Amino acid sequence: MKHFKSGEYISQGYYKSFQPELINKQLQIKNMEVMQLLSQADREIGRLDMYSKYVPNIDLFISMHVLKEATKSSKIEGTQTNMDEALLDMEDIPLNKRDDWEEVQNYIKAMEWAISELEKLPFSSRLIKNTHKILLQGVRGEKKQPGEFRNSQNWIGGATINDATFIPPVHTSIPELMSDLEKFLHNEEIFLPELLKIALVHYQFETTHPFLDGNGRVGRLLIPLYLVSKNILKKPVLYLSDFFEKNRKLYYDNLMIVREKNDLDQWFKFFLVGIIETARNGILTFDNILQLQKNTEENVQLLGSRAVNAKKVVDYLYKRPLVNAERVSKITEISMPSSYKLIADLEKMNILKEVTGGQRSRQYIFDNYIKLFR
Repeated sequence: MKHFKSGEYISQGYYKSFQPELINKQLQIKNMEVMQLLSQADREIGRLDMYSKYVPNIDLFISMHVLKEATKSSKIEGTQTNMDEALLDMEDIPLNKRDDWEEVQNYIKAMEWAISELEKLPFSSRLIKNTHKILLQGVRGEKKQPGEFRNSQNWIGGATINDATFIPPVHTSIPELMSDLEKFLHNEEIFLPELLKIALVHYQFETTHPFLDGNGRVGRLLIPLYLVSKNILKKPVLYLSDFFEKNRKLYYDNLMIVREKNDLDQWFKFFLVGIIETARNGILTFDNILQLQKNTEENVQLLGSRAVNAKKVVDYLYKRPLVNAERVSKITEISMPSSYKLIADLEKMNILKEVTGGQRSRQYIFDNYIKLFR
């Protein structure tokens, strides 16, 4: 993209903010390496999307994809909750870890709400604001205008604005920049492939940094939302936070290269490699889930008269792979003593594994399943 201009630094007295150019305009791709990666990414996403059609009860497994995304995206922002902890109820989380745990739970709620809202609300600033509101509800960022674009200057990196690594545009330009981003998303006269469109939108959103807090998480969340809204994916099964987290320095460096060198091609290449790797990992995960499902069902059938209740528990575990005896009793509508017997059977089959180590309030995980997402 020879003629792409990202923006310019503007003096604000004792600091310089970056003012992005508007993006709602025609762009031409001339880099053959980008085109080759785009072709590859399209193929891999198509393969991944096939699982949405052919995997029975795929919605059960999507919950775990969302949980993994929530922990990885939050980890980029410094949150320390891991997948195993994210599955626990709040009362089982130590007090010093509850803030992190709540941020991850909010991410899950925000993602699930946004996906369901797409059925009646277009991909828009309104959807983005409402998603942001859920993300910051009752957590550390709750005083930072949840659901509203910022009305003051923010910055990235550094304890103060003087030693910041990047200073986004002044708050007065946010409405115009976000309106332009929304127009670009819906402009059918711009013939840019959808994967490059969302790559540019993610870059522009992170550069604009329209909120006082939560920009990174919302910006990453926009990617699967857009792919679902455009029917590129039937279900939200592709999340880039794991790739961004593993390549965190490259992620930030490539965003800065666009701002400082107008090199959008480099960002496109990085983004498309992320799509390819993530889609391939997703395909592998689904293959492993199907194999695990087959093996587990064969084992459960060996339980004879208890197989029906065991299957109810296993189906629940695909959605939330952590249970206790009380939960098993509710799922199956059997007595507590019968629940403990069923749990013991599932332990012998290596389906459940006790993780608390105590005699009371024991928790059991579907360890072989969680391992596929770790």
